[in-house]
Amino acid sequence: MKNALRRIISESARLDVPADSLADDADLYAAGLSSLATVHLMLAIENEFDIEIPDRLLTRRLFSSIDSMAAAIAEVQQAKAA
Repeated sequence: MKNALRRIISESARLDVPADSLADDADLYAAGLSSLATVHLMLAIENEFDIEIPDRLLTRRLFSSIDSMAAAIAEVQQAKAA
């Protein structure tokens, strides 16, 4: 999942540094993530993982790191499977 997230970040986020160079817990906003890019990330994540991110998870914290996005995706996938 995290490899897919790195690919999505590379394609959608236009960060100041390569996504492959970031630690899983690195602050993506500090790496140049903009609010507009979070919209592109959200749409790409929903498409890639065939999920819909609920409004309650759509916060700045969700997009703060690869770890936080992976945790949210796992949560949404578990809820979808239930």
